Amino acid sequence: MINQSDIISLRLLEASDAGDFMEWCSDENINKFSQQLTFKSKEDAMIHLAKYIVPRRWFRAICLNGNPIGYISVSPLRDGSDKSKGEIKYVLSSKYWGRGIATKAVKMMVATIFVDSPLMNRLEGKVDIENIGSQRVLEKAGFTKECVLRKYYYFNGKLSDLVIFSLLPTDQLT
Repeated sequence: MINQSDIISLRLLEASDAGDFMEWCSDENINKFSQQLTFKSKEDAMIHLAKYIVPRRWFRAICLNGNPIGYISVSPLRDGSDKSKGEIKYVLSSKYWGRGIATKAVKMMVATIFVDSPLMNRLEGKVDIENIGSQRVLEKAGFTKECVLRKYYYFNGKLSDLVIFSLLPTDQLT
């Protein structure tokens, strides 16, 4: 669990986070459930951060006591033309799994996303069916399990099942 002295915060990712970003993207425990990019060098990671991550309004570093240990993002579903629906994604260094940090980060993001994006009326999380820990994160953060999409996406050389969770502004935990 999180120590009482630990401070969990969210902040914008910066190019200087490239080393940490590379670490998460190469974490074998994370890559069992996520198709992360891999980088050959810190410079490649910095370029990717500067070009694709930093400009995104809702892409944040998850920090423990000021140090980035993962990221969380919300982006429009599908082609981005429907601003009323978003998808939440998060990655946390496996060294910190099981301590409640991801759940707290999701709750923090949810607490602001519906206020700062008033047109958004639905947030979805999509999780590999074998990723029980991530399913628990979403459930603890107030999301509702909606369905399982069988053989829905191609991952690690096989068709995999995906669990869909949703959260509406009225579902938020207080």
